[in-house]
Amino acid sequence: MGRGTEVALAVENDDRAADIYGLNFHRANLVRSSVEALFDGELAAPFTASERGIALAVGEVDVLVAGPPCQGHSNLNNHTRREDPRNALYLRAVRAVEVLRPALVVIENVPTVRHDKGGVVERATQVLEAAGFSVASDVFRLVEFGVPQRRRRHILLAAMDDRIDPSVMGRSSSTCDDHAARSVRWAIEDLVDQTTESGPDAASKPAPVNLERMQWLIDQNEYDLPNPMRPKCHHGSHSYTSMYGRLRWDAPAQTITTGFGCMGQGRFVHPAQPRTLTPHEAARLQTLPDFFDLDTRKGRGAWATVIGNAVPPLFIVHLLAPLLGALPSRTVQETRLVDLTSYEPSVPLALIGDSVS
Repeated sequence: MGRGTEVALAVENDDRAADIYGLNFHRANLVRSSVEALFDGELAAPFTASERGIALAVGEVDVLVAGPPCQGHSNLNNHTRREDPRNALYLRAVRAVEVLRPALVVIENVPTVRHDKGGVVERATQVLEAAGFSVASDVFRLVEFGVPQRRRRHILLAAMDDRIDPSVMGRSSSTCDDHAARSVRWAIEDLVDQTTESGPDAASKPAPVNLERMQWLIDQNEYDLPNPMRPKCHHGSHSYTSMYGRLRWDAPAQTITTGFGCMGQGRFVHPAQPRTLTPHEAARLQTLPDFFDLDTRKGRGAWATVIGNAVPPLFIVHLLAPLLGALPSRTVQETRLVDLTSYEPSVPLALIGDSVS
């Protein structure tokens, strides 16, 4: 689009994820902190000392993107679903919007966030509209945006600029009319012979019983494991048909989660080999480009966290590209990069960057 990019502020509480993010975006103003520690004021209340310091440090912001933890809203969470304390972090993103006043806001979550018992989406919409934003939200099937999986996501989009209409998000260039839904084959077939003993191209080591299950699926050319071959808790009636299942070459994958390395956590068995997906394959299915460095020094847990919790970049490209052109062009003065790892609200901070934020 002919524009530069400055990451004026990136907040991440997981050190492993922050390490990988910093490796790939080494000029980003990365803060290793919980978002609620930085944006600690009540909604619609005067700014706290921390918030005033952050607003001064960051300066003008074009786009704010937030991905609050989705596990509390997920249908896979059978214990605290709809009442998980992590759900309140959705509104911390809204508080960040109040403080930073970006021109464009994107908040991503699972579709079931709409059913949170605290009504976080409704509350977020009310607060943002009261702050002068126009707001729209919808649920999107990412396969329609060229992503080779059946992932669905709820997006709340808010705009301060009158030239941006949130209600048109994803409508102008979202569907892939020039080709069919992208498949597992499209994403990972070229990686079949690239497996290694360790690193992102290595599959997890299965227990003997799971190796036997995977080999049976391959030998019998089946995609769903029969109940008698499953754990005892699946011997009766259940709805977990995709668990212990095998992926199909010519269909999109199921939603890639942090559990992609375990056949008991979803349909993650490779279409042609008795193993689960490698981190590299899972990253491909999330449309993370091959040049994204997962850091070979990290372990499988870090890779699973980063890959499984990612928002597929290809989806966001289609979603936001039509809207970014409406943002005003401006120049951000280049200044020094500030280390915020030990940030204290009382310490003034300098704005960083060299183009737009």
